[in-house]
Amino acid sequence: MRLLHTMLRVGDLDKSLAFYTGVLGMRLLRRNDYPEGKFTLAFVGYQDEKDGAVIELTHNWGVERYEIGTGYGHIALAVEDAYAACDAIKARGGKVTREAGPMKGGHTVIAFVEDPDGYKIELIEKKA
Repeated sequence: MRLLHTMLRVGDLDKSLAFYTGVLGMRLLRRNDYPEGKFTLAFVGYQDEKDGAVIELTHNWGVERYEIGTGYGHIALAVEDAYAACDAIKARGGKVTREAGPMKGGHTVIAFVEDPDGYKIELIEKKA
């Protein structure tokens, strides 16, 4: 078995695609409209689906907003330099909600950013 994808429901697919591709640098891997079901699925990631896990963005037509709830935590991405990643994300219009720095009670450098729907993405600096 292997992890295939994580699904997020999004209110504005174009905004979400702009964030995940333009701000976080992922690629749009595939996008399909399902008119009978009134939804669109878009898959984004850093590598092809056959090579690793990706994110499925689900847009249900006519739904502009979702409540995230208290059960959702975050998606984590490995980065070479969390400080530089935050600067680059802000320069591309992204929202950094926790600047890069050591995690509380530890040494790992982390940061958090937020996508257009309010989902949190943790940036974890790779250890040397």
